[in-house]
Amino acid sequence: MRKIGILSDTHAHWDEKYLHYFEPCDEIWHAGDIGSIEVAQKLAEFRPLKAVYGNIDGGDLRRIFPETLRWKCEEVDVLMKHIGGYPGNYDPSIRATIFRNPPQLFISGHSHILKVKFDKTLGLLHINPGAAGLYGWHKERTLIRLTIEGNKFTDCEVITLENRQ
Repeated sequence: MRKIGILSDTHAHWDEKYLHYFEPCDEIWHAGDIGSIEVAQKLAEFRPLKAVYGNIDGGDLRRIFPETLRWKCEEVDVLMKHIGGYPGNYDPSIRATIFRNPPQLFISGHSHILKVKFDKTLGLLHINPGAAGLYGWHKERTLIRLTIEGNKFTDCEVITLENRQ
């Protein structure tokens, strides 16, 4: 069993609440637009970090993190890409990969729109954790916690940090 903390679009903003809410987590997954190496380092010092770079991330982060990441967590095939779209509207940059070999869990960011949706056509769970940073048009800052046990997802929690000022 693995408890996962998922966030995206921090845009270089650090909030100690990330650590508070991710305390029970075994790993942290960042779906891009990290914004600074310092944010990535603080997360990685706290828990093992898996991340992809986003469109605002510079060369320093692009040298550390890939654009697309695929791995197994427990028995779940996970695919993560910052600009990925969502069920019914996957981004052209990842669409062929998803349709050719669908993962069980697809995580993306970019839109700043919190979304947890099951794709019945492909049999995959899509998660966009919304945006955890201050930059952007979103009104609420959000995170996700999720438990993966074997090939099952349980205890999916949406955490609202606070309204953006």
